Amino acid sequence: MLYVGLDVHSRTSSMCILDGRGKELATRKIAGPWKHTLAALDQIKEPFAVCFEASCGYGYLYEHLRENPRAQKVVVGHPGQMRMIFKSKKKHDRIDAQKIAKLLYLDVVPQVYVPSAEVRSWRALIEFRRKLLAKRVATKNQLRALLRSSGRVAPRGLWTKQGLAWLKEQVFETLAEGVRRDMLLEELGEQTRRIRQVEKSLNQEAARHPAVALLRTIPGVGPRTAEAVVAYIDQPMRFGKLKAVGSYFGLVPCQDASAEKNRLGHITKDGPASVRQLLVEAAWQGIHRCPEIREHFEKLVGGDPDRRKIALVGTARWLLTIMLAMLKTGEACRFVRQKKTRVGLPAQEAPGPAASHAGDMTQRLAERPPAA
Repeated sequence: MLYVGLDVHSRTSSMCILDGRGKELATRKIAGPWKHTLAALDQIKEPFAVCFEASCGYGYLYEHLRENPRAQKVVVGHPGQMRMIFKSKKKHDRIDAQKIAKLLYLDVVPQVYVPSAEVRSWRALIEFRRKLLAKRVATKNQLRALLRSSGRVAPRGLWTKQGLAWLKEQVFETLAEGVRRDMLLEELGEQTRRIRQVEKSLNQEAARHPAVALLRTIPGVGPRTAEAVVAYIDQPMRFGKLKAVGSYFGLVPCQDASAEKNRLGHITKDGPASVRQLLVEAAWQGIHRCPEIREHFEKLVGGDPDRRKIALVGTARWLLTIMLAMLKTGEACRFVRQKKTRVGLPAQEAPGPAASHAGDMTQRLAERPPAA
C-alpha cells in the first residue's frame, strides 16, 4: 500500500507519495482548487492511505477522499499537534507534504474527529449565532458610548421596548449624533431579527435530537448550552473515559511536572470557546438553582473567596462530565433515590466501567424543569 501526504490549500496543493517501505516515490505540486487534487489522487492505480491537516473545509475533502475506491484509509491530522512534532524553521509546502506522509507511514498521526456533514452544519450555525451576538453587543456598546458622550444617563432596561422608545425620542445637540443614533438603532433591530431567525432554525434542529431534551433536565442548562454540547460531542462512545471530555473542551489545567514538582497552570482552552462559555454560564445558573451543584461549588471554593473563579470553571467541567455520562446511559437528571428514567435516545453500545461510574455521578443531581 502507498502512503500519500497532502498539504492542501485553496489554490494549490503539494503531494508526496511513499511506498510500502517508506521510500519516497514522487513529490509534486498541484495547481488549482481541490477538485484538481482529487483528480490527481484518482490517477493512483494502487491502494493507498492518505493524510492531510484539518483546515477550513476539511470535511468536504475528507468525504470526497472516502469515495475513492482505492483510498483504504483517510486520516485528518491535528494541525497544532503536528506542528509540535515537526517544529522547524524551514517551512515549505513540499517539505510539509513529506512530513505528513512520513507520519502516516509511521502511524503516529494525531487524528481529529470528523463529524458528518449534518453535524458540521449544525456546529456552524451555533458558531454563527455567537458571532451575531458579538456584533449586537458591539452595537449596544456604541449606543451607550453615544449617550455618555452627550451627558445622558440611560434608564434601566434600555433594551426593552420602553427603553428603545426613550432612546428614539432623545434630541441630540448635533445632527451627526442623531444620525449615529438612528443608524445604530436600525442596525440593532436588524441584528435582533437575524438572531431570532437563527434561533428558530436551531430550535428546529434541536427538536430532532432527543439528547438535547435530556441535558436540559440539568438545572441551569438551557437549549443553547444543551445543543452545543450535543453537537460537539456527537458520538458519546468515542470518549473512553469521562475525564477525557474535559480535555476535549479545554477545561483542564495546563501541567508542568518534573521529578517531584507538579505545577498546574491555567486551563488549556483547547476546543470550541463557545461551548466553554456556555458551560460556565450554565454552571453559574446551576449554582443558584440546584443545592447539589452549589454544594460541589462550595467544596471547590474551600472557604477561600479568591478561588471562586477557579471553582466555577471546575464546576463547569464537573457538569460536562455528568452530561457525557447522561448521554452514554440515557438517564435524565434525578435524585439519588428516584426511580431511573430513560429518554428515547438512539441505541448505543453497552456502557463500560467509566459509564457506570458516571451513572453514580448523575445521581447527585435532582430532576428539575428545563431552564428558560
